[in-house]
Amino acid sequence: MMPITPAAQATSVVLLMGVSGSGKTTIGALLAGMLHWEFADADDFHPASNVQKMASGIPLTDEDRWPWLDAIAAWIDAHRTAGTHAVVTCSALKRRYRDIIVGDRRDVALVYLKGSKALIEQRMAMRHEHFMPAALLQSQFDTLEEPAPEEQALVVSVDDKPREIASSIAAALHLSIPRD
Repeated sequence: MMPITPAAQATSVVLLMGVSGSGKTTIGALLAGMLHWEFADADDFHPASNVQKMASGIPLTDEDRWPWLDAIAAWIDAHRTAGTHAVVTCSALKRRYRDIIVGDRRDVALVYLKGSKALIEQRMAMRHEHFMPAALLQSQFDTLEEPAPEEQALVVSVDDKPREIASSIAAALHLSIPRD
């Protein structure tokens, strides 16, 4: 894990990134629930045409992604402006994608969920009713540009159980978990 910067201590939004099947939705929902923050899955921001392409086994182009990334960035900015806290997931596989949705937003913490292709393939084989077929996983790994040091991403292994991963993210980012 990367050292946490002072800016990360004032986190208003946590962005979980990684390839499909890395656990973004599961871990993001758990983290948001622990923190009592709003949760959004970037998959819900895709236009129907993108979902149809992926369900047909066709990888998205950058042109397909720009409106999707802009919608996620607008959602993040709405939370920042309102002073509310949120967790959002997005594959954010390329640096230029992260530049759109994180950019110079110092209060947005980037968390990279990192796992081996073999582990992620195994997890994808167990999930049902998801529009992203396992056959596209290789294209995700081929596209992946791991965060550079200057992006100050928290890199977290997905080898542990989701609840443990969510708890470790909260601890590493110094996020207070409210007592129920």
